[in-house]
Amino acid sequence: MEAVNKKWIHIVVNSQKHEIEVRPNELLVDVLRERLRLTGTKVGCEAGDCGACTVLIKGKPTLSCLTLAIECQGKEILTIEGLGDISTGLHPLQRAFVEHYALQCGFCTPAMIVTAKALLDRNSNPSEDEVREAINGVICRCTGYMQIVEAILAAAKEMRETVHEA
Repeated sequence: MEAVNKKWIHIVVNSQKHEIEVRPNELLVDVLRERLRLTGTKVGCEAGDCGACTVLIKGKPTLSCLTLAIECQGKEILTIEGLGDISTGLHPLQRAFVEHYALQCGFCTPAMIVTAKALLDRNSNPSEDEVREAINGVICRCTGYMQIVEAILAAAKEMRETVHEA
């Protein structure tokens, strides 16, 4: 059996620098979940169809189940764990998802939230249609999407109001 040529990569995940040795065929989703123990990123279909594995790479929603870890050399990655938590305070999107009942089983929720963050980072006042278009790559089998759209629009409003107050 041939030796696998592992390579060291430097990535920034949730504002923390990491140096990780990866195999050439190792997927980003596996590095995040197994090596960094960031299990908020879900493994769904493993074919890029469901969107549950979505993370932000350089601010862009990216399917981590189709992304080789080695391709992430020098890149910034954001997962749901990088947004906020109970101890540091929830991100407005996380709060809105709770307040608007936009999560049921929670499987798609991390991907929905990071995808919505990317949208709101580039468009602070999206229409309902723009929200629906942005999240169309993440499948939710529980909510019917209305609560998710309402939550994203509510978070956008809160974030705009917070900016105006500052």
